[in-house]
Amino acid sequence: MELGLKEKVALVTGAGSQVGFGKGIALALAREGCDIAVTDIDIEGAKKTAAEVEALGVKSVALKADITNGDEVNKMVSEAIANFSRIDILVNNAGSPAPSPFAATTEKHWDINIGTSLKGTWYCTRAVIAQMQERKKGKIINISSAAAMSGKGGALYSAAKTGIIGMTKSLATEVGPSGINVNCIAPGMGDTGFQVIVKASPEMKEGYTRMVPMRRLTMPEDIANMTVFLASDAAIDITGQTFFVDGGSYMA
Repeated sequence: MELGLKEKVALVTGAGSQVGFGKGIALALAREGCDIAVTDIDIEGAKKTAAEVEALGVKSVALKADITNGDEVNKMVSEAIANFSRIDILVNNAGSPAPSPFAATTEKHWDINIGTSLKGTWYCTRAVIAQMQERKKGKIINISSAAAMSGKGGALYSAAKTGIIGMTKSLATEVGPSGINVNCIAPGMGDTGFQVIVKASPEMKEGYTRMVPMRRLTMPEDIANMTVFLASDAAIDITGQTFFVDGGSYMA
């Protein structure tokens, strides 16, 4: 199937981690012919991902930005457009969970969870939306979490990821007449850098796996495959939806 992604330009946030969803998404889009703006607060990680993207025969640029800072986001988007002339696809992947029992949460935990996942998604989307509206086309794909519905990721993390789902629906309604599709992917427990953050032991990972109907953790390629589909012409009539890619952990 021709997906219509060749020579499109995608900006993927949080793609600097070498074991995260973002890198998997960037590489999958590159394999379909997209040029990629790889962004992350970790510029060295972003450069590594960008080098792997270029090895696939497309163009890439690594850009540093703290997505909780509006000025840095605006600069990042301006640099991406300066390199590629436009952004056809925005993937709001960056997030930084700060797990903690609710009674022990602090304003810092709030700022990390809400700031990175929810505010960062807003900043990045706001920075790219005008040029999509002007061209009457574009794809925005937000990364939420199955924790938005299960509540198993901690109260603040779940709140941020639930907010992303709400933002997706509202924005899809608003910009649909401009030919822009806005959708959301909710991954399950991932075999990614999150396991490092929560200091998961092999026994803990095995326990997580046993709780999933498919008896496997969600891999970067699982989220990447859904992203490619939603970014493609095959998904032209899909907007405002949230897709749970989680091995059956959450079933609506």
